[in-house]
Amino acid sequence: MERTGILKHKIFLYLTEFFAGMSVMAVELGASRLLAPYFSSSQIVWTIIIGTIMIAMALGNIYGGKSADRRPDPDRLYGRILIAALWIALIPVAGKYIILGISALLIFTVESHFLIIAAFAACMVIFVFPLFLLGTVTPSLAKYSTDSLDDNGKTVGTLGAFNTIGSIIGTFVPTFVTIPAVGTSVTFLIFAAILIALAAVYFVNVRRGMKKLAASALVFALCCGLGYSDSFAFWQSDLTYEGESVYNYLQVSETDDRVILSTNALFGVQSVYMKDGGLTGMYYDYAMAAPLMVSGKKAEDMDVLILGMGTGTYAVQCRTYFDGISVEGVEIDEKITNLARTYFSLPQEVRVTTYDGRAFLNASDQKYDVIMVDAYQDITIPFQMSSVEFFTLVKEHLNENGVMVVNMNMRGDEEGNINQYLADTIASVFDTAYTVDVSGSTNRELFASDNGEILDVLKTNIGELEDEGLRNMMTAAADRSSAYTAGGYVMTDDKAPVELLGMQVIDQLIQDEVADYKELYDREGMQGVIRTLL
Repeated sequence: MERTGILKHKIFLYLTEFFAGMSVMAVELGASRLLAPYFSSSQIVWTIIIGTIMIAMALGNIYGGKSADRRPDPDRLYGRILIAALWIALIPVAGKYIILGISALLIFTVESHFLIIAAFAACMVIFVFPLFLLGTVTPSLAKYSTDSLDDNGKTVGTLGAFNTIGSIIGTFVPTFVTIPAVGTSVTFLIFAAILIALAAVYFVNVRRGMKKLAASALVFALCCGLGYSDSFAFWQSDLTYEGESVYNYLQVSETDDRVILSTNALFGVQSVYMKDGGLTGMYYDYAMAAPLMVSGKKAEDMDVLILGMGTGTYAVQCRTYFDGISVEGVEIDEKITNLARTYFSLPQEVRVTTYDGRAFLNASDQKYDVIMVDAYQDITIPFQMSSVEFFTLVKEHLNENGVMVVNMNMRGDEEGNINQYLADTIASVFDTAYTVDVSGSTNRELFASDNGEILDVLKTNIGELEDEGLRNMMTAAADRSSAYTAGGYVMTDDKAPVELLGMQVIDQLIQDEVADYKELYDREGMQGVIRTLL
């Protein structure tokens, strides 16, 4: 075809390919941050995002190629880019409501795999259409930029190079620049603005589509006004803090007696700090038994390492009840550590290393009396911190008679659940393991050591505790503890399906939580549910 106006210069076509590739990757990364507060950022959710986007791009490639052959009109291509830009700009305005609407609908109709189905449906509704449109760019540009068969290989190769370079930039800029600096919502708006500017350059140059541009500018301005929001939990107006880090969505809330950290807008509490400095009533209290299980040493003389420091609840409690104990932690998310110092009274003298827990152990030769493993990525355990190889590494960093305590969230009752996998894996590494269920929650604490008398040591040390509250809690923990024998569900670095196992338990937890609402829905329909909620 004959190129006119700005299209005479192939560089503009190459720049179109560059910015389209950049925007696709930016939207993909933005999708992960939009979905993570509701569905987590596990490998399963990433698989859904990548798969959905690849479907959209493939369909766009097919349609774009046929459209370019049938009607090679650049106005149509840049019109599609403009529509894709506006759709992306609307994501911060409507995306969160769409996710919650889909979740509310599916929670009453889906019996299993709720998070997987809901995440897939949300991706299909929110992201398929704009990325389908951007998928039409490459085959259309190949049509417009090829002069003859003699140079078509060079031209297509150059387009591919520009697309790849744009994709690389579109990967790094959101992750390391825009999302940490201005948030997910503004990131969507920034890349939408880039695409609008690209289309505007074309339409202004060919002197067509001015009304279309004006209308697009108005819609974009409205999106900037309505879509700029850092709030994922928009229904909560009393949050102390809400923001994002490179790794997590972060939410801090307060009640009269406690401060709470959550990395998920819909469910789950990651850390709790009691304002009076007392026990939390949660799994941290049970984990206080670990220093009391170490024989031949007073708790006050011990070295404790926490992998997955969070906001430091366990560290603060250890220092409160065991005066003089040495505690340090490892936390991969530096922003959580900053929140811990600001809102959760984590003392400055408690050292926190910003690092991955396993990488820290690999780089350190120090040994500890107690190592607490409490590392979670959103709602699932990182696979590299759930394997035989990892727990062997932990064991190598324990002093003689040392104790490891592991917080196992989301306990399930069915055979082969995630906690059975974790317990079997740990029990295959350590000579002795005890488990205790945390009252009133889905957590289970596991204590492991090569010292077979840790429970007897605990019972002996309980009698020496001066604090009545801690003494009663430790007595309850000792009485409820059960010896654990290793089974065959062992995870390794090569095979650790923690995301799928975690999702299965979460499905059950969700079904249990909404069981009453489902019964109400069956009797009175959605109006009855809404009336009850209001």
